[in-house]
Amino acid sequence: MSTATATQTATWAIDNAHSEISFKVKHLMITNVTGYFREFGGFITPTENGLEGAYAEFFAKTGSIDTNQKDRDAHLQSDDFFNAAQYPELRFVSTAFEHAGGNQYKMTGHMTIRDITKEVTFNVESLGEVKDPYGNTKAGFEITGSINRQEFGLRWSAVTEAGGIVVSDEVRLQLNVQVVKG
Repeated sequence: MSTATATQTATWAIDNAHSEISFKVKHLMITNVTGYFREFGGFITPTENGLEGAYAEFFAKTGSIDTNQKDRDAHLQSDDFFNAAQYPELRFVSTAFEHAGGNQYKMTGHMTIRDITKEVTFNVESLGEVKDPYGNTKAGFEITGSINRQEFGLRWSAVTEAGGIVVSDEVRLQLNVQVVKG
């Protein structure tokens, strides 16, 4: 959201058709497994100063997790991880959105997974703003960061015969988000 629109404080909703929510986690500490949440939503509301001090919310349906492997997805939806039946969504609510120079920002807020809420900080890169062919004003963001899954009650673990860890505790998040001005 450029400074030209900084005085407009309309809410910008995530355009699900042009966004993706992905994560990576090390498996056996030698490769990364990538997954996605297929059902999600959220919005950002800038202030009169643009993104500085903006407010953002995001949610993802835990039952929509997709790692391209049905058995693994079922395990991730089970009580060993998300317990999608009891906790159908994870949620992030921002508490601070600070300019970090150029088109870079730091977004801090409360992430809730299962029934545990922790403060997390994400790096946000503003990728620009355009009008689409239909006259809608859109903006793009790349949001990255990591969480420790153990801190959110995603505690399942196993050890290989050699003593190695099957799934790392660090989960790297990457959100490529396009938002449309409401």
